[in-house]
Amino acid sequence: MNKKSISLLRSGFVLGFCAGLFLLSGCQSLPTQQVAVPAPVVKPLPIPVASHEFSFDAARNDVVGTLQVVTAGKDDTLSDIARRFNLGYEEIVSANPGVDPWLPKAGTKIIIPTQFVLPDAPRQGIVINLAAMRLFYYPKTKPGKPQRVITHPVGIGRVEWKTPVGMTRVASKVENPSWIPTPSIRREHAKNGDPLPAVVPPGPDNPMGTHVLKLDWPSYAIHGTDKPPSIGLRGSHGCLRMYPEDIVYIYQNVPVGTPVRIVNQPRLLGWRDNKLYLQAYSILEDDKRNHANLFKKSLTTVRATPKGKRDGRRQAKINQALLDETIRTPRATATPITQPQLTLQAYLDRATRVQNTLPFNATWDGDMSRQLSANDVLEMANEESTRVR
Repeated sequence: MNKKSISLLRSGFVLGFCAGLFLLSGCQSLPTQQVAVPAPVVKPLPIPVASHEFSFDAARNDVVGTLQVVTAGKDDTLSDIARRFNLGYEEIVSANPGVDPWLPKAGTKIIIPTQFVLPDAPRQGIVINLAAMRLFYYPKTKPGKPQRVITHPVGIGRVEWKTPVGMTRVASKVENPSWIPTPSIRREHAKNGDPLPAVVPPGPDNPMGTHVLKLDWPSYAIHGTDKPPSIGLRGSHGCLRMYPEDIVYIYQNVPVGTPVRIVNQPRLLGWRDNKLYLQAYSILEDDKRNHANLFKKSLTTVRATPKGKRDGRRQAKINQALLDETIRTPRATATPITQPQLTLQAYLDRATRVQNTLPFNATWDGDMSRQLSANDVLEMANEESTRVR
């Protein structure tokens, strides 16, 4: 090899060596191809299903429905969400303590208490639980078929006009009624500077709404309302108010002569599968009974019945801490009190997440044209609070 070849070889080696060093030390500065990372697939929440009609095995179970959770939108009030999911005002407010009813804030998780322990009463005709402010209608069932129940929220009588407890029946039905205020109601309105006419004709401002089921108690009825957000409040003169969309179904499907039983049960116990559920509501202001003693008797009774002795229910042990918490802070949610180590918050965290939209097969069509404003509803709630004080 001559000197020229050796020189060229050395030059190539040096250049190659330097280039290698450059690549090793300067790789950060070289352009690199970005690899696209696929975005995680977010599974959409299920669309909610209407929660006003259920079939159940009456010989085994006392609980229907499912506890749900939605996320509040920026324009939502709890009153709006309540009507969307066929709930009353007190139900949804009780289920969500600490949440501002009028400004729940977008993104707030809202508990939807659409799981119900059925009242302790014969499952026939109409049963109304005043403490829950809820109606349960049991249509007649053919032998061998599951029992059905249709349930809707109601508004009930104010403290000074309280709805009575007891047995009655549907005496008659009227569509597009006129309202004839009783003398006592007219005196009250006149005293408050709001005189009433002798007769309020049918129409959008009629407080009885579009349909009425008159009871066999004089001056008492189940009817619609011109103030939908009053459902779930103590705001009537003793009658039972229903959402305009709910009273239509009840009117069309409940025959004259149907028995109506009105009870006042703030603490409901019932079985589902092998779990014992407790659903606690706030005790009405004028209810002075000893509810601690009544509950002890109910707990003994529900465990001693044939239904309470089925399957593994004999071995179900009460989670005392959860029972105490459920009674101490009544949230209108049916809670399984025989689940060991379970807390109320842990149970609520397991609730089914659904879209905050009108449920499939809902009774309401979502028309907000007759919905009152938040201020209107707040004024109604404040009026009731003032009367109680």
